[in-house]
Amino acid sequence: PQKTSFHRSQTLGYKNGFAFSRLPTVGIGRERLYVNQLSQAELDELSKRPMLTYRQAKQAPPSGFIPAHVAFDKKILKFDAYFQEDVPLSAEEHYRIRQVAIYYYLEDDSMSVIEPVVQNSGLLQGKLIRRHRVPKNDGGDHYHWKDLNRGMNITMYGRMYRIVDCDPFTQVFLESQGIELNPPEKMVFDPYTELRRMPMHKYVTPSDFDQLKQFLTYDKQVLRFYAMWDDTDSIFGENRPYIIHYYLADDTVEVREVYKQNDGRDPFPILIKRQRLPKTFVDKKKTFPSCVLEISDQEVLEWYTAKDFAVGKSTTLLGRTFFIYDCDEFTRNFYRDKFGITDFQPVEIKKKPLEEVPQVIPPYNGFGVLEDSLQNCFSLLPKPPRKDVIKMLENDHRVLRYQVALESPNPEDRKRRFILSYFLSNDMISIYEPPVRNSGIIGGKYLGKTRVAKPGSTTENVMYYEPSDLTIGSTIEVFGHRFVITDADEYVLNYMESNAESFPTATLQSLRDHFRPRQVLKETAKSDIPMLGTSDQEMDELIVQAQEEMKLHKYLNNKSIQEAFLQCDTDGSGILDKAKFLALCDSLSVPTNSFLVNKLIDLCSCGEDKINYRDFLRAFPC
Repeated sequence: PQKTSFHRSQTLGYKNGFAFSRLPTVGIGRERLYVNQLSQAELDELSKRPMLTYRQAKQAPPSGFIPAHVAFDKKILKFDAYFQEDVPLSAEEHYRIRQVAIYYYLEDDSMSVIEPVVQNSGLLQGKLIRRHRVPKNDGGDHYHWKDLNRGMNITMYGRMYRIVDCDPFTQVFLESQGIELNPPEKMVFDPYTELRRMPMHKYVTPSDFDQLKQFLTYDKQVLRFYAMWDDTDSIFGENRPYIIHYYLADDTVEVREVYKQNDGRDPFPILIKRQRLPKTFVDKKKTFPSCVLEISDQEVLEWYTAKDFAVGKSTTLLGRTFFIYDCDEFTRNFYRDKFGITDFQPVEIKKKPLEEVPQVIPPYNGFGVLEDSLQNCFSLLPKPPRKDVIKMLENDHRVLRYQVALESPNPEDRKRRFILSYFLSNDMISIYEPPVRNSGIIGGKYLGKTRVAKPGSTTENVMYYEPSDLTIGSTIEVFGHRFVITDADEYVLNYMESNAESFPTATLQSLRDHFRPRQVLKETAKSDIPMLGTSDQEMDELIVQAQEEMKLHKYLNNKSIQEAFLQCDTDGSGILDKAKFLALCDSLSVPTNSFLVNKLIDLCSCGEDKINYRDFLRAFPC
């Protein structure tokens, strides 16, 4: 710091116009240099000796030199120390002892101070002084390892550290350098930290009754009693169950209501909140209503305790009498250990049997399926009725089709023809009306798929139409409309014959009688005898069969049919055009789409466009 001149010597020169470097003659600030001023080339020239042989002389080997950063690499001196820190604003401690470790790095004579980190200490610990050369005084000197020893104080940046010991490597190194070490000292510990490590004193209260002791002893210990409140003397009163909780920690009582689902009561579980309940009041004349005053120890002579509750006895709490009929296992053990009570026989509470109210099912209103509507009487969230899945899978796409005629007093409705489909998978019925041109009636779906109940069936005993009820000529009633079955598919006969054990004989016989004439005609058509040469006997048999079928159509009037044909035959020849004949049959509602009627028309044909109607009228006798 006292140096003021920092001039450097000239090291650049020129010779013969070429620049060359030369060694400095003096040091910085014209200080004397204690090194050889000769250049390396000059030194090499001086080291040469006269060559006595033809080869060059051997050079002397250089002396061994190891730099300090290599010799002392990763060699560190460690000293254990502590320093004292004042604590001015604390009533529990006035100073604090903080233990540190001082590290001295031999490779560059630098030092660092590190304090071990203690969790939850609240202090900024760790590296207190970073690694660097620590100044020793104001004269520019720095601390050297020769200045460090055990049992001495060292001041760094205004803080005094007391070195008490060092590690074995430091001790061996210092002794090898001829330094006499002081004896080690004991590490000083922080008095407040040691005080915190000592166990706390426990104080025993001499009094037997102490609220804190009672709370610490019986905390979270509760006596539980099961009781009944008999309120049958009041209007709409009943026996209601309650649970009485007695808290041993503070001698408080709580009464909770037993809430059950669908009991018709609001969920208010607490009847009496947790509080101390008075048992006996002080006998004084009260001039103010006690219902608006808080009860204190001056008004109460005795409070309820655990001795006042027992199984099989009644207890009056705030004007309500509760009969205790049972308790839990913890309560039994407490009374057995505390009071020596062993009789805890629970009292059986007899409950009056509830009157069974018969469920009255309202009459069917006609909306929806009967089973589906019936579910609304059993639950607020009705579920769909269960289906027979096996039956649905076995009879899927199996439909029985019948031709039905509407039985109505209206003449226009008598001519209407319908297709009744019976679905075997779910026993549903649908009715379809084929559209007829110029009839004035829109055809299409007449009835959607639904189960049709028989007339006279009730809600309790429902009977639905089955395939056994659908016979040729039978009448079925569908929601107030009567239909007569006039025809059926051949699949119906084939299905019933293949499952003859599932259908009555009468149903199967009616279908066989209905299809027998068709089978006879089919066999005749397959034979080689032409139909035009049919004998009178076969003609008579066909007319008889057609008459039997016409009896099913009760709306036909044979007399009006004969009069209409006679009026159309103006020349009295008994032969009409086929187009005029068919138009007249349609106007008279004659079922020309029937197989027997079509066959009879073919037998009465005289050529391609003429029909002998007199043979045809034999099927409609007056």
